[in-house]
Amino acid sequence: MDIQQKLTGFAMMGATWLMWLLVGLSVGGIAVALERAIYLIRTSENVRKLREQILGLLRRGDLAGARARLQQSPSHVASIIAAGLQDPDDGSASAEERMSGAIQLAKLRMERRLAFLGTLGANAPFIGLLGTVIGIIRAFHALNDSAGKVTAGLMSEVGEALVATAIGILVALPAIAFFNTFQRIIKSRLGRAEAFGKDVLAFLKAERVGVPAPRA
Repeated sequence: MDIQQKLTGFAMMGATWLMWLLVGLSVGGIAVALERAIYLIRTSENVRKLREQILGLLRRGDLAGARARLQQSPSHVASIIAAGLQDPDDGSASAEERMSGAIQLAKLRMERRLAFLGTLGANAPFIGLLGTVIGIIRAFHALNDSAGKVTAGLMSEVGEALVATAIGILVALPAIAFFNTFQRIIKSRLGRAEAFGKDVLAFLKAERVGVPAPRA
């Protein structure tokens, strides 16, 4: 049996299993999207209000109060700023490095499982297209068996082929939408964290939180 016959035999199995595969993948995509949405909501906070509170405490030299306020926050922005204020005696350069590391860790936590959504959105249409190809092959076989006559079996195969493509697209669109939305949210949070961190570094450099000035 040559490769063409093997592929034809594979195609004759039908595309129903591909449709069920797409349905399973869509359920997995919805589960990931819901989990990530809940996680991002639980780790959200009014960054503007937090910034005003922390900077106000730093202006008054209340480093302990600023740390306590950051520990109460569930947001990644707070954990990033807390890393910078962990040990001000090390200087602003060390604080900047700690915040940079905290930003990378926060990015990894927020992007967890998003690769699945991106992969699903990019490849679901191709899975649907494979189902379409299989359906068309089966339709040609049905047409050959009916001696060129349009039969109910032929129309069923053509319909299955079109449905496979439609399901692939329907699975891909929400996955891509969720993936892009989450990426924008993550990018926005990290951008705000970086801006907030620069404000904190400015106070550390100006020695407004009780850090002794280095001797020349």
